Amino acid sequence: MELTVGPNQFFWSADRWAALYNDLADAPVNRVVLGELVCSKRLPFYQDRIPDAVSTLQAAGKSVALTSLALVTLKRERKLTCELAEMGVEVEINDLTALPFFPQSTRFSVGPLVNIYNEGTLAWLAARGAQRVCLPPELPLSSVEVLAAAGADLGVTIEVWGHGRLPLAISGRCYHARMHGRTKDNCQFACEDDPDGLDVRTLDDQPFLAMNGVQTLSDSYASTAHHIDALAKAGVSALRLSPQSTGFTALCDVYRRLLEDQCDGEQTVEAIRNIDSSARLSNGFLTGDFGADWSGDAAQVSGRT
Repeated sequence: MELTVGPNQFFWSADRWAALYNDLADAPVNRVVLGELVCSKRLPFYQDRIPDAVSTLQAAGKSVALTSLALVTLKRERKLTCELAEMGVEVEINDLTALPFFPQSTRFSVGPLVNIYNEGTLAWLAARGAQRVCLPPELPLSSVEVLAAAGADLGVTIEVWGHGRLPLAISGRCYHARMHGRTKDNCQFACEDDPDGLDVRTLDDQPFLAMNGVQTLSDSYASTAHHIDALAKAGVSALRLSPQSTGFTALCDVYRRLLEDQCDGEQTVEAIRNIDSSARLSNGFLTGDFGADWSGDAAQVSGRT
């Protein structure tokens, strides 16, 4: 099974952003998706670093793709999307409004923000040129099994969310700006102070969600550590790891060891917690009653433990 690194969801400085991809050149991952997914206002801060990052990763033998924005609303964002189609690099589409910019013969991949919940949608995208699909992270294992089988029949590589805070929603409004009493157009990039998103708690002081500019994320970090065998049996070809500010390349190493049977699920969870002891884990979307559920370290799940 391959490891894919998804696009960084957060606003980091250009140097920190570039350092991530320099480090990933030596990391045990097969594929890297980069670019701006969440907010087009962030892109100018590191846009000139993207060509070097692509070259570095490709020279290291990685497959590289560029992400489209999750929500295209402005004329300049439509222009950016059009330019993506002309860059000569595979594009991962996270908003179907990007499709008109790609000729029918163009091959592309589809990110987890596109709602692919049934075989009909998957078949339509495959006919349109999709060669790889990262399924929405809220799908249960039973649905993953059905779509992975359909993907095999269609010649589409199926990927699932392997680790990271889950993307739940994108809004036209900026939560970070509003919290600081600013408008979206004058946000002053408040989100850069929260490199993994801003934790949101309930009135009872319970962890609830995370805020990332216009994006809503899960409070917990979804992990497939206990489900690798079940996913492989279903026909899933790749796991997606979402960048985080703490020990991300070490996290890539942990999942590579898991995929190569060098550690089991419980050892993987222990290693993940050693990297970031404050991160709360979840796997409820795959097998639980609620997305935020965590099956625990005991063998309460199907698959490797």
